[in-house]
Amino acid sequence: MQRIISVLCISLFLISCSKEKNEGYVIHGKLDNPQDNSLVQLLKADGRKKVLLDTARVTNNTFTLNGKVESSDMVFLTINGVKSSLPFIIDNEKINLNIYTDSIFASDIQGGKQNDYFNEYQDFVQTLRNKNKKLSEEFNIAKRNQDTAKINELRKTYEGILKENDENDIAFMTKNKDATLSALILERALMGNKIEFAKGKELYANFDQTIKDTRAGKAIATFIKANEKTAVGSIVPDFSAPNPEGETISLNEIKGKVTIIDFWAAWCGPCRKENPNVVKVYEKYHEKGLEIIGVSLDGTPQQKDAKQAWLDAIEKDNLTWHHVSNLKYFNDPIAKEFNINAIPATFIIDAEGKIIAKNLRGPALEEKIAALLN
Repeated sequence: MQRIISVLCISLFLISCSKEKNEGYVIHGKLDNPQDNSLVQLLKADGRKKVLLDTARVTNNTFTLNGKVESSDMVFLTINGVKSSLPFIIDNEKINLNIYTDSIFASDIQGGKQNDYFNEYQDFVQTLRNKNKKLSEEFNIAKRNQDTAKINELRKTYEGILKENDENDIAFMTKNKDATLSALILERALMGNKIEFAKGKELYANFDQTIKDTRAGKAIATFIKANEKTAVGSIVPDFSAPNPEGETISLNEIKGKVTIIDFWAAWCGPCRKENPNVVKVYEKYHEKGLEIIGVSLDGTPQQKDAKQAWLDAIEKDNLTWHHVSNLKYFNDPIAKEFNINAIPATFIIDAEGKIIAKNLRGPALEEKIAALLN
């Protein structure tokens, strides 16, 4: 039940502002409770860090911030003595904030066309938050009563709320191609693998150029470029590397009706934990046309003998399929070609090399292979 709360809180953070550009931003804030001389800070997220953009002091329960930003984006307003921070989207325009210090997320933010988009979006999100609150209360009661039937019923309802949220996001982004909020929603969805790559690319292509030029728009473009070669539906590039015997083999030489490209390493705990499941799938479906090529990312500075560690892991885990490695850790050229930044990572391809699915593990992997080969 917790995930919907996180999803909707993120949605509430996406408060936007006007597309129309002035020389800079002017933010007027008014507090409902005395907070005189409190420090106000305007912060912008930069990865996991927050960068200070501007500061002011509260005087007579008001403050003013002035400056200029390159493009509209999410910022966070903090006030000493006030719990939590107020997120909104800044642009080079006038923004008025009526801040409720005891419930900062209920604060009134006015100024610009983008706030019209936000209000439309927030109205829908609020209905989901109300549904989720009621659902959580019912879930806690059912849990205390150990009412399994009711718990299962509520979980299905919860899944419906998640689906409703996702469908609204798609509809919003499709309709509002000139909304900064659309880019922010899509950025989070793509980075979190909450939307199919092809659909995300389609939505991005429909955005106005002004939205593509925002920070979020540029981040989406970078993500699309980096992942386009390895998106579901793409044809994977052929590659070759040395096998354990030192002979060079290529993907195209060993492809079957269905092939799993498995990026792993001897040092990777999650990879080794998943190996027994992959072994089971391979033994069950190899004669039906399944091939696997393991691409090892061994070669860390901490490994005294990376090749031996690789060979020992193959033998110990009973990995009887094809293996290759350049023993260059994440600098492996194959890993770079596939944009691998974490393992385990798997790609399922058909006989033509088209990617059918990615990163399936456990029962999901066997279910997919079974559907393809049975």
